[in-house]
Order: sequence, then C-alpha cells, then structure tokens
Amino acid sequence: MNLLANIKSAKKRIKVIEKKNAINRKRKSEIKTYINKFDSAIENNDLDTAKELLRLIEKKMDRAAAKGTLKKNAVSRKISRLSKTLNKAN
Repeated sequence: MNLLANIKSAKKRIKVIEKKNAINRKRKSEIKTYINKFDSAIENNDLDTAKELLRLIEKKMDRAAAKGTLKKNAVSRKISRLSKTLNKAN
C-alpha cells in the first residue's frame, strides 16, 4: 500500500478506493470469463448452454451497472451484441 497522503482522512480514502478497485476488478473479470465461455459455446453450437450463459451474463452486467462498475449504456450495448450473436447462431 503506497500512501502518499499526509492527512488522515485522505489515507482512509485511499484504503477505501483500493478495496473498491479490487471489487470492480473482480466483477469485470468474472463477466469477461462468462463472455469467453459464451463465445466458446457459440463456436461449439451448444445453444442451450449459450442461452443460460447469456441470461447469467445479463444478470451480472446489470448488477455491475447498478453498482457503478460499468456504465449502463455500455452494458446494454454489450448485451445487445451478445444477443445478436446468439440469434445468428440459431
């Protein structure tokens, strides 16, 4: 932990920000993992798994948008693109 701040409240804020960054990184990483699984399911023509994964991805991304990890419009754009990919595969 690299604290450059001298004021006590600023040091506390740095700790809080580091915790939030870790949580946001974890959320984004989890979403990316599910997207990769979705892509591989599409490639293998496993549409049932892809539908389940899409539902899960949508839930996780909406949660991330609600918590401020991702922007709402970016989430809706990505979900739209994934849905389009699934529909093309059908």
